[in-house]
Amino acid sequence: MNFPFYIAKRYLKSKSSTNAINIITIIAMFGVIVGTLALFIILSGFSGLRTFSYSLLDASDPDIKISPVKGKTFEYSKTLDEELISNTNIASFSKVAEERVFLKYNDKSHIAYIKGVDNNYTEVVAVDSSLVVGEWIDPEFKRTAVIGSGISYKLSLRVFNITEPLKVFVPKPGKGLLNANNAFNSINVQIVGVYTGAEEFQNKYVFTELEVAQQLLNYNPNQISAIEIKVRDANVIDQEAALLQQNLGANYNVQTRTELNALIYKVINTENFVSYLIFTLIVIIALFNVVGAIIMMIIDKRKNLKTLLDIGATLKDIKKIFVLQGFLLCLIGMGVGLFLGVILVIIQQQFGLFMITQNIPYPVEFRWTNLLVVMLTISVLGFIAAKIASSRISYNFVRK
Repeated sequence: MNFPFYIAKRYLKSKSSTNAINIITIIAMFGVIVGTLALFIILSGFSGLRTFSYSLLDASDPDIKISPVKGKTFEYSKTLDEELISNTNIASFSKVAEERVFLKYNDKSHIAYIKGVDNNYTEVVAVDSSLVVGEWIDPEFKRTAVIGSGISYKLSLRVFNITEPLKVFVPKPGKGLLNANNAFNSINVQIVGVYTGAEEFQNKYVFTELEVAQQLLNYNPNQISAIEIKVRDANVIDQEAALLQQNLGANYNVQTRTELNALIYKVINTENFVSYLIFTLIVIIALFNVVGAIIMMIIDKRKNLKTLLDIGATLKDIKKIFVLQGFLLCLIGMGVGLFLGVILVIIQQQFGLFMITQNIPYPVEFRWTNLLVVMLTISVLGFIAAKIASSRISYNFVRK
């Protein structure tokens, strides 16, 4: 067995002659355990939040969206239709007409967006799975709509209230001053469902039939705002978007879900990285206890170190003993911390002890990458701390 490693294990297992040093060592290990536990739980929590946020985006945004480069609308041509139908990588696509509108219900009002969709829309975006009240738009019933729960709350709007439909207004296109009494196009729609989701999403849309939105906006039957696409294989979304952009040309803007929500993705990833840095700093502070414990151990074992030099050990071997001792101390603390962290994450996943709301448990996710990141972080920092502590050893110190 390697001599420094053998001695390091003996020193780690044996009690010091001074009780205070034993207490300092226990405190140092406890600090490593808590730091490891906190770092792993934070990373698992942000992984869960990232997955949860992405799942909300899956219910609000398509895999790919095609929109015009200039203006708000474009004509859905036969050439465009053939391009989409012939593409075997596209599972489904939906034509949509979208515009900002003014909503009025009784004495309350709200600014939102009307989004006219065709019958394929729920095959592209699973917004119907987010319904909390009522049902999705049925083409058999005309002038019906589904609204976000945020809009429903702000307007105090009830579903299936036949006597009080939702009034939707949009300014008429044109230039110059208009007669205030004739400045808006308007329709009345019956609310048949309420959906939930991310805060911005549930405050944004009134979904209705494509024809109703086109009528309100004075669009012709082939005039639309965008085409939203569902891809068969989620792993090739970027490649498929690039191919569509190439085939459709510069008049169309082809964007993936990631590009549509670039700011959200950037914020989530930045928060995750910043949290990692903050808790790594906490771990570094905790490792100062390890440095102190090793230095105290070096002072306590000074007579033993002199004996080791006398029997042929080199100064390098002696330094290596305490580097290994400090490193083993960190590894043991890391192992205990990770064990407790994994258990807590699994318990939260299974039983939801901590809740965001009354019905939604705080999302956590066990990932091997998080485990590896914590192991690498603690190992590297622990080794550096032990190396710093062992640098206290010199010939003059041992022989003194």
